[in-house]
Amino acid sequence: MSKTNIANQNYSLKTFDTIPMLKPHTPLLDGVDSPADLKKFSTAQLQQLADELREFLLYATGVSGGHFGSNLGVVELTIALHYVFNSPKDQIVWDVGHQAYPHKILTGRRDKLTTIRSQHGLTAFPERHESEYDTFGVGHSSTAISAGLGMSLAMRYLGKHDKVVSIVGDGAMTGGMAFEAMNDAVQQNADLIVVLNDNDMSISQATGGFSKHLATLWQRGLAVDIDKNGDAIFTKRVISSEDRRIRHYLHMANEALDDWTSRLPNKIVEKLAEKGIPKPSQLETLPEKIANKLIDEVFPENLFKAIGFQYFGPFDGHDVAKLTQIFERVKQLKGAVLVHVHTVKGKGFLPAECDPITYHAITKLKKINPAQEKSVPVDSQKPVPTLAKKYSQVFGEFICDKAATDKQLMAITPAMAEGSGMTEFAKRFASQFFDVAIAEQHAVTLAGGMATQGVKPIVAIYSTFLQRGYDQLIHDVALQNLNVMFAIDRAGLVGEDGATHAGVFDIAFMRTVPNMVIACPKDENECYNLLNTCYEHMGPAAVRYPRGNGIGAEIDKNQAMYPIGKAALEQTIDATAAGTGNVAKKVAVLAFGTMVKTAVTACQNLAETYPTTTFFVYNMRFVKPLDSELLDTLLAQNCSIVTLEEHQIMGGAGSAVNEYLVAQAAKTSQALPTLLNIGIPDKYIAHGSPEQQLADCGLDVAGVVKQMQTILS
Repeated sequence: MSKTNIANQNYSLKTFDTIPMLKPHTPLLDGVDSPADLKKFSTAQLQQLADELREFLLYATGVSGGHFGSNLGVVELTIALHYVFNSPKDQIVWDVGHQAYPHKILTGRRDKLTTIRSQHGLTAFPERHESEYDTFGVGHSSTAISAGLGMSLAMRYLGKHDKVVSIVGDGAMTGGMAFEAMNDAVQQNADLIVVLNDNDMSISQATGGFSKHLATLWQRGLAVDIDKNGDAIFTKRVISSEDRRIRHYLHMANEALDDWTSRLPNKIVEKLAEKGIPKPSQLETLPEKIANKLIDEVFPENLFKAIGFQYFGPFDGHDVAKLTQIFERVKQLKGAVLVHVHTVKGKGFLPAECDPITYHAITKLKKINPAQEKSVPVDSQKPVPTLAKKYSQVFGEFICDKAATDKQLMAITPAMAEGSGMTEFAKRFASQFFDVAIAEQHAVTLAGGMATQGVKPIVAIYSTFLQRGYDQLIHDVALQNLNVMFAIDRAGLVGEDGATHAGVFDIAFMRTVPNMVIACPKDENECYNLLNTCYEHMGPAAVRYPRGNGIGAEIDKNQAMYPIGKAALEQTIDATAAGTGNVAKKVAVLAFGTMVKTAVTACQNLAETYPTTTFFVYNMRFVKPLDSELLDTLLAQNCSIVTLEEHQIMGGAGSAVNEYLVAQAAKTSQALPTLLNIGIPDKYIAHGSPEQQLADCGLDVAGVVKQMQTILS
């Protein structure tokens, strides 16, 4: 067996403990305007380039805010990919895309990186219209292998011979779609290179059997390398005692060797001792079947090989020289190939290496006087707390409070424990907490299965990710009228994360489903108590609430129960308040969720201009069922009706109101009132601050006033 270590021990990676506030000196990086410019560097220079890229990334992300740890972890990998492959002719496909900042830097967008996630700046994820190097638009996980396979098959049909490389994290590999694509890649005999970026993380710590499987491959200290002829060779690696995966297994290289050699006949072992194990083709004196299966004997449980992929790795994902060598060799191979690399999330920035969950993303750092400081102390890089609670905090408090008195509560998350506010619950009620990894479909059906046994599952999920479990919501929960609650976070626009993560379709796809109840709280107090209301409801129910902080409303934790399907009159802004008692027109504003506050302010402003109009602002609370009694009353009074929601107009809450009124008017032979639906138009809303996005949609106060004036003039 070769004793050569995979890792190149000759380089010294530069590390940082502060984020630079001034643009660093990066002479090599400054000369890279496209991947073609990388070709002029020697492999020795690539490590200096990696250090420069990492330091520039620290600086730029400090200016803009954004995804942090995942980008620091793929610096060397990104350089190696663009150094070896001929992009954009060769297709490089990133999964999720939150780790694509180094890719953007190397593909002509270095000088714009500080604009990332800001209005009119670079997007947070790869996007096809932004660059020809962004081969596939992403934002959700587990899509890269399917997309890459599609590209490979189409290129084969068109007679093209370019390469396709899909980069997928170990967290994303838990999504069933990734395995569907791998299965098909083998079936199609496709030429496809999959790079498994294994850092034992998604946003949170990786969980489940697949994570343990990767730990087994890593911790045994062995690897399948590739020689210049494309043949597999065995090597032995050095394992660091600081490796995070030691939490799973402590299989070291010699133990692994003893394990498999003990199962071979003594004569074969003697032959192996004489020749080592450079590659099966060199073991000429052994029976052919044994020689060809030696790799399978070393990795008998390798999932990728079992599927039919050619497997190489695991390799040190921060050894850029080794990575370039591996990619140069595997690109000569035909068929489905998987290259397994191990990286460290937050690599090179010590606070992020120690706490990769907190440093998954950072906010913009405050600007300081350059003459005073060149970098920001670590403590000042942490988010500054605000007085108003985040809606995810409200949810976290609710499930902890409820579980303290109700042992039937079960909480499920698809790898979003931190983002959904569930870390405290996970500690206090570990036996009632289930992190299923990135597996939204499974999460929903798991909840359905639990509900059949008399417990009450809560699926805590972002609106944008619930889209991935829609069939399960219909078929596995609602159709059977199972007692499952959905706590839907990030409902509405999501600011800098942009269109890929916007939660603006959930009302439309849920309200058409029989048996569903859909609630929309106006503030933190209503969020807490609508969660309680829907929890106590027997049957499928959803509470949708926005990203970020509330308005500072005090929470009454007596666990109130709101009557399902009933609205509340929030405020009447009448002519008397505007200085006259002459009322000539009535306008009812039906506001859903956090738009209630906007509706009140807009109507107060309008009352000054339209003193003969009385405005009735209703907090609708529920999209389904609607308050039909209220709607019948407004129809009978021929009151002008405005609906206001932070959701797509098409199919949204306003559409539900329209449908009801049209049906009732026809049924009762009443005239339809004047109707105005205010919400998000039929387009994707680009990234920007929340305020900018609302203004773009006409959902800020000024925009609502302007639209309402069309029915008041």
